[in-house]
Amino acid sequence: MKLLELVFPALSIRGGEGVPVWDDPEKPWAILSESSGGLISQIIEKSGGGSFIHPSATIGKCVEIEGPCYIGKDAEIRHGALLRKGSWISDGAVVGHSSEVKNSVLLPGATAPHFNYVGDSILGFGVNLGAGTKLSNVRNDRGSVPITNKNGERFDSGLGKLGAMIGDGSQLGCNVVTNPGAIISPGAMISPNETVSGWIS
Repeated sequence: MKLLELVFPALSIRGGEGVPVWDDPEKPWAILSESSGGLISQIIEKSGGGSFIHPSATIGKCVEIEGPCYIGKDAEIRHGALLRKGSWISDGAVVGHSSEVKNSVLLPGATAPHFNYVGDSILGFGVNLGAGTKLSNVRNDRGSVPITNKNGERFDSGLGKLGAMIGDGSQLGCNVVTNPGAIISPGAMISPNETVSGWIS
């Protein structure tokens, strides 16, 4: 089974309109690169050059959208949120008060509702981040971010910035921090104040 299907199984069942296209299901993080086929190029193609905001999306007061960004049907961007370049907020997803999203995908129903940082990450269908959760995307030594697969094997992602890939339906407690390159399996429950690295089942 390809990594994309393993971590985000709902994509094959419910995917389609309103979600980005992955060129390499074995390396789902490749969509975060600035190469052709990445998030930014897909957003520009959909929007005709800038950002795309669905008419049914709700944009709160004092929201900053740097763009290019994609904001889907019934998505909610709450007061004081910051969407930086390459943010793809799918249908029904929520970016909450004082949360920052940068070059990341929130798949349908994913929520980053309170004081969250989501950097270079992919949140699966129905994922919820507890208040204060941070998805760290840069190593302290500025080296390329390694990936650990389900079998415990480590290899290079080829990216200098890579946050977390959080599987469908996972719930992260308040103040969780994920280290760069973390992968969380679908349906996982992470307790508050935990620090997460590598592959978590």
